[in-house]
Parts: sequence; structure tokens; C-alpha cells
Amino acid sequence: MGQCYGKTIPTTDNDNDIPTTIITAAGHHHQQPQSPLPSSTATVKNTPARSSSPWASPYPQGLASPLPTGVSPSPARSSTPGRRFFKRPFPPPSPAKHIKASLARRFGHPKQPREGPIPEDGTAVEPELQSLDKNFGYNKNFGAKYELGKEIGRGHFGHTCHAKGKKGELKDHALAVKIISKVKMTTAISIEDVRREVKILRALTGHKHLIHFYDACEDANNVYIVMELCEGGELLDRILSRGGRYTEADAKMIIVQILSVVAFCHLQGVVHRDLKPENFLFMSKSEDADMKLIDFGLSDFIRPGNDKMMYDKFEFIDLSISVSLHIVEERLNDIVGSAYYVAPEVLHRSYSLEADIWSIGVISYILLCGSRPFWARTESGIFRAVLRADPNFDDIPWPSVSSEAKDFVKRLLNKDYRKRMSAAQALTHPWLSSESHPIPLDILIFKLVKSYLHASPFKRAALKALSKALTENELIYLRAQFMLLEPNKDGRVSLDNFRMALLRNATDAMKESRVPDILNAMAPLSYRKMDFEEFCAAAISTYQLEALDTWEQIGSTAFEFFEQEGNRPVSVEELARELNVGPTAHSILRDWIRSDGKLSLLGYTKFLHGVTLRSSNTRHS
Repeated sequence: MGQCYGKTIPTTDNDNDIPTTIITAAGHHHQQPQSPLPSSTATVKNTPARSSSPWASPYPQGLASPLPTGVSPSPARSSTPGRRFFKRPFPPPSPAKHIKASLARRFGHPKQPREGPIPEDGTAVEPELQSLDKNFGYNKNFGAKYELGKEIGRGHFGHTCHAKGKKGELKDHALAVKIISKVKMTTAISIEDVRREVKILRALTGHKHLIHFYDACEDANNVYIVMELCEGGELLDRILSRGGRYTEADAKMIIVQILSVVAFCHLQGVVHRDLKPENFLFMSKSEDADMKLIDFGLSDFIRPGNDKMMYDKFEFIDLSISVSLHIVEERLNDIVGSAYYVAPEVLHRSYSLEADIWSIGVISYILLCGSRPFWARTESGIFRAVLRADPNFDDIPWPSVSSEAKDFVKRLLNKDYRKRMSAAQALTHPWLSSESHPIPLDILIFKLVKSYLHASPFKRAALKALSKALTENELIYLRAQFMLLEPNKDGRVSLDNFRMALLRNATDAMKESRVPDILNAMAPLSYRKMDFEEFCAAAISTYQLEALDTWEQIGSTAFEFFEQEGNRPVSVEELARELNVGPTAHSILRDWIRSDGKLSLLGYTKFLHGVTLRSSNTRHS
């Protein structure tokens, strides 16, 4: 293994000499580090400290590419080339035309932009910055409460230091303090990013694999975020120290911890949006030390009334690191994701909790084979690979990896976010069944049951037939979720069961995300109860089942039950109303109906998940 390091490599656009700028968490800007990356003991720190890509060229130094001259790996292939191992980072490419156009819009063309942070609101950094309110309302007595020690991590926007408590419960307690400079907060958005990070850290409490937040302070110059100290280094460092690959048994231990804490965050309505090996720290140097998820600088709350974050503006600011997005329905204008871990739907400007699952899939792929699932010589090529290519499961060591492990990774790296397992569901996958770990309550269950309760009798009959065709593997997850609702003595659950299950797991973050509002949409359950059989019908996802190799068998078996109990004559008009589509869809729906007026097998499977049409064809109620 070659060493992983970064260095300053000036990169400019050939036409306008626009410098490549790496934009990181909270709208912060970070130039390529000039010194080698630390090899071991980095603790809680800013994302920018490792924001330059630690991933390397796939070819050993001094060796030519095995591809013909002038030909680079094409992300448009059916799969990405294998064996993209970690060695040395490639320099960032010159900005592509669309990046140049975006920067020109921000600064004016062809005027040379001034050095310094690129303002997120499209305006130049001018004296009006003095009007920005940089008072966060945090404690002003940092120096009286804490004693700072040596620096342990640095980014362009701030740095992290050892610290020790001087008084109270934290007296003589070893801590980590993230120090964020107010001078570098050049926009209202960057200020809000810091405010939101503290709010999420403060609101998310109680999970063993989540970094513990203690305090937030400020003075005229800085904001201080006080957290527990992790002295075992990053997951990335351990991957590199193992030559880039874990055994399946060791990988399971890591992945279970990741899934557990992410399921917890998702239940609270928080999406992390920057899951990567650098953001998982070990508590100690011990091989079996617990991991902690850190850095919520890119995180945000998911609003249940608008499960997907829809964006009206999409700009590649720097393809080497991040994507900048702006939300329509609610204000969200921060940096989202890191190149190798970004989900396809993020690039399509519409995403939710499932984007974190994709990132876990990338991490799992790396742990099991030591290489990246999506690779290209340029970062823009990486994004094309994410959108178009399939991970390589053919090259060494994949032939020696268990079929269960490969299935696990594939069900996380499905480009259709609807077909991915949730974090809680992944913990019940057969590959992890040998691991002793609790199954957490899944927020996905609430969303699916909500949809079921508002479905028509015809749709509920179709789902009940589907639930009868489930295999034991699928039932393990549903049975675990049903038991977490603590059924009544009669073996059924009511709205109160769902409400109490949420309360048992609630943090302040859940209130902030308005996850409990889902219960309002489950009001029909106030007047009746649901047994396990109906719960299975309500809580299954057709899309997830379609991702299984056995879907055809499941679908045909379900259709037999539907024929016996639920299939009845249905008109094209009624079917269109069921699916909430207009007359332009009638020609498609006619192909779903047999000569006897009932749904065919094709019509049944299509009806289960609806029809995808252009927005102009959709009937708006």
C-alpha cells in the first residue's frame, strides 16, 4: 500500500484561469492540504481537514495504465473497472464548462474572481458582511469552563483541539473542541450551517455510536463545539492499515455499528448526508473499540410532509468534492455529499434518507474488497459512473466473497432509491443474521403504513395478496418491527401502539423534524386495530421486493392469491383514478386488463407500485 497524502497542485481553467476551489461543510472553503495527511490519531474534527480526496489512482506509481493510449476508463460501461485500490490521490481536474459557467454567474464574466471564499448567495464579499449577525446565543464563558490543549485536526474554516474541563461534571474530563472561526463565516448561509450543526448535535442524544455533544460556546472570534474525545483514529486509517480490505467477519462488526446509528438518526428524522470512512472515529486504539459517527455539518431534518427534498437549482461547484443544492419547499442551501459516496438521486436533485443508505453501500463495498465501486480519472467521471455504471462484482476478491455479502451490498447500491433496504431492514439481512444485535424501530414502517391506510380497498386487497407470498427472510424483518410496537394482548396494534413506540425512541431531534406528524396521517387507525397479517400487507414495499432475485416467483404466487380473493372487473377509468393519472395514461392501462375485465399478472404487478408518467400526464387533484 502506498501512503495516502495530499499536496497543493494548482489547477486552473484553461480559458479563464478560474481556480478550482473545494467547498466543504457549512459553505466553508478549503484548499488542498500542503502537508501529508496524518496516518493515525485524528479525532473529532472538521470535515475539511480531510476534504481533499484521499483516494488514489488505481495504478501503482510508475506503471502505465493498462488501457490503450488516449483511452480512459469509461463510466458508461456496464460496470466500473475493478481493482481501484487506494494508493495516491490524483490531482483535481480543471473545472468543466458547466462549473465555469456557474462561477461566471456568481462573479460576472469574464471578470477574474477575487481570492477567498465563494459566497453561497451569489454576491461578492463586500462591506455588507459587517451586518451579518454572528451572535449565536451560546455560552460566553468558554475559557472559564475549559482548558484547551494541543491541536489535533485543522481545516480551512476551523480546527479541533484537545481540551479538559475545569469545573462541574466535566472537570478533568478529556474532551475534543471544534473551533470555528467567525471571520470565515462570510454569508448568512454559513452562519446558519453552524447553527444547524449545533442544533442537531444537541438534539440527537442517547446512541452509543453517536458522538456525544457536551456544550456550545462562543466569543467574539469563534464558536466552540465541545464533544467527547475519540482517540482511536478514523475508520479510513484502519482500512488503509489493513491493506484496504476487511474479512467478512470484521466487516460485519463495522457495518452493524454504522447501520445501527444511521437507523437511529433516520428514526429521528435526521439525514446525515456525508457518510464516509473519515466520519467514523474509534473510541480507542483497541481492535474491538466502538465507533462514533461525527460531523453533522451537512446534516438536516427530513420533513415528513415532503419526504423528498426537491430542488429548483442544481450547480456543480467543484466535482472533486461536493454538490451545492437549493431547496424549493423549505430553505436548504448547503453542501451535500462527497464525490465517491454521493447517491444517484442527489445528482438528480431529489433525495431523502435513502441517500445515506447508498453511502453505506459504498463503504461496505470498500470494506469487503478494498476498492471503490465507482471510479474514474476525473471527479466528473466519478459522477457519471455513479449515474450510469454498475459496481464490479467479478474481479478478485469478489469470487471468494459469500453470496450473502454480495447480495447485501447490491441491495444497498441499487440506483433506484425505492429498492434499497432501510438501515433497520439491512440489520435483518441474512448476511448479518449471525451477528448479535438489536433491531431498531424503522421510520419506513410508519411511512408505509400511512400510505396503506389511505389506499383504496382494491389496492389494500392487492397488498394483502402480496404479503401472503412473502418468504421467511422477508417476514423476519416485519415480525421484528411488529414486536417493537408491543402488540396488545389480542395480538393486534392500534394507533396508540405506533405513538408509544415513537415516544420510547424520541429525542428532541424528532420534534424538530416533525416525525410525530406522521401519526396525524395515520388517523384511520384510531378507529380499528391491525393484526400481524394486515401489518405485513401495510408495511411491505413492492419496490424492495422487486429488487430480489425471487421477485418473479413472489409476484406470480401473490397473483394467485389475488385471483382467489381480490381480483375483480375494473374499468380503465377506475384504474386511472386509483393511480391518480389522467386520460393520457389510458392506453397504457388497457394493456393491464384482461378480456374478462380483471387485472392480468402484468397489470397486478404494475398496479402494486403505480405507473411512472411525465408530469404533464399526471392528474392533479
